[in-house]
Amino acid sequence: MSELFDEVNEEVRRDQLKKLWDQYSLFIGAAALLIIAAVGGWRGYEYLEAKKAAEAGDAFNKAVELSEQNKHTEAEAAFADLAAKAPSGYRMLARFRAAAEAINRDPKAAAKMFDDIAADRSVGAEQQALARVRAAGLLLDTTSYGDMLQRLQGDAAPEATFRHAARELLALSAFRTNDASAARQWLDMISLDGETPPSLRSRAEALQALLPPVAKS
Repeated sequence: MSELFDEVNEEVRRDQLKKLWDQYSLFIGAAALLIIAAVGGWRGYEYLEAKKAAEAGDAFNKAVELSEQNKHTEAEAAFADLAAKAPSGYRMLARFRAAAEAINRDPKAAAKMFDDIAADRSVGAEQQALARVRAAGLLLDTTSYGDMLQRLQGDAAPEATFRHAARELLALSAFRTNDASAARQWLDMISLDGETPPSLRSRAEALQALLPPVAKS
């Protein structure tokens, strides 16, 4: 008797499943096709992105070779082209390299290129800070201490990623413009920072020795 009930229940389940399939088979088939299409589209997208990255990598390496051969004009053009067309990671690297290549023909133009990177909120905060420091370094001999301070004061703060370079540039700028008090301020910050690199600490001590003695009250 139990076997008969089992057979009846199985038949009922089959009928229910058949009704459900007849009712929803079109929707199920469409959903399956959408899933297959989505997976195929994603795989295609990944392939195209990998291909673009590989091509950008090759082009980047060729631009680096041009730079190493001292073909700076050609290298700058190649990096500029990458900065306009390459995937995002290579775009940022190419912008930095194009600006670095421009130093050879026009330091002020190169500083402007670094300034443009620093003002671009689509790049990371650390990349913006690095660009500010690079631009300031190129302008050190031609701009005022006030301009340098405006550019770098935030990057010279404690815990700032590029504080050591920023402080040295500010100290040099103050020294160049005969502002001994400001130069001493930045040199003291360099000296008191336990994470100051030894080479920078040595340069700071040498510059400190060139400053006039502090007037006694």
